[in-house]
Amino acid sequence: MTRSVWLKADDAVGDWEARKRRITAGLEAGVDWVLVDEHDVERVRELGDINVAAFAGDDVHVMDAEGTAESTADAVIVGKDGEGDGTVGLPSDFSGSADLSALRSGGANGGYVRIFDEDYEAFAEAVAEAADYTMVVADDWQIIPLENLIARVGEETELIAGVQTAEDARTAYETLEIGADAVLLDTDNPDEIRETVEVRDAVGRETLDLEYAEITAIEQTGSADRVCVDTGSIMDHDEGMLVGSMARGLFFVHAETAESPYVASRPFRVNAGAVHAYARTPGGETTYLSELASGDEVQVVDRDGNTREAIVGRAKIEKRPMFRIQAETAGGDRIETLLQNAETIKVATPDGRIAVTDLEVGDEVLVYHEDTARHFGEAVEESIIEK
Repeated sequence: MTRSVWLKADDAVGDWEARKRRITAGLEAGVDWVLVDEHDVERVRELGDINVAAFAGDDVHVMDAEGTAESTADAVIVGKDGEGDGTVGLPSDFSGSADLSALRSGGANGGYVRIFDEDYEAFAEAVAEAADYTMVVADDWQIIPLENLIARVGEETELIAGVQTAEDARTAYETLEIGADAVLLDTDNPDEIRETVEVRDAVGRETLDLEYAEITAIEQTGSADRVCVDTGSIMDHDEGMLVGSMARGLFFVHAETAESPYVASRPFRVNAGAVHAYARTPGGETTYLSELASGDEVQVVDRDGNTREAIVGRAKIEKRPMFRIQAETAGGDRIETLLQNAETIKVATPDGRIAVTDLEVGDEVLVYHEDTARHFGEAVEESIIEK
């Protein structure tokens, strides 16, 4: 599931300057959507490239069946100053709801509901049946209503929970181990906005079970075409990438974060190995190092197996002398890779990082092993021999 962050920036926030500051902070942090009033849609477009949702009004609605009256907003939301926020009382029979009528007729494709009691919770369910986007907000948020909606609402709508802090967002994303699809954040605090985006990015990321494998052979092999993967991210001291000659067994190779007497650190770089080798990418797939190019995504992993994504800035290929490194896992599988013969390339051992030039038979190095074949980078259930 792909999570998203919506930022509330309608008239309730304040005047345009206050709204503009909040929207700008959201753009800089990387929120996915902003929710504004109809008269601000084009103003937001001028600030940056972002999805814009607008509360429905006289001049904003989605395209109808005949293709007329198209809104400039990416989503149109009913509920403000209506039944959804309690301004207009709920009808005893939801079939008479003006908000639901707008959703069913195509006048809007999203609904906003404040949860005051069980009646509004039931109304939110009805909105979810008709809307692409269902926003549920409460002043004193209780987990139970959100749990009920997550359990009852199907995949036909994107369920968006109103929050005011990054910690609230984390709870919303993790409720019932399924979580809301998105959060609607209502805050002016730029740090809180940024932290909420960080929570979005962290939720659902893979955590890999890394293990140590014993070096059984290491030898100089002559020169090969080596790939340095230069990312657009600064990596921490315990981060690197998973690379290897065999898709089922990838070696943890540290980013070049360490200082050297001979060369400055390059904390954005992983000297990853020869062009034929695999590198792990987000989503559990692999790609050949030779195929990486600017704009591609790679998976960055730390020694504990925590992962994140990074954008490739460039892949630099040069002919360099190499080592062939072979290791045996605890289960008896032998895996190997080619790494450049240079003291700046480091792998992880139980005692810390070590340069490949100092590796010896019997040393243990950190690897990721899975008993799965690969076809065009995707795991498949078939027998493939790699040697």
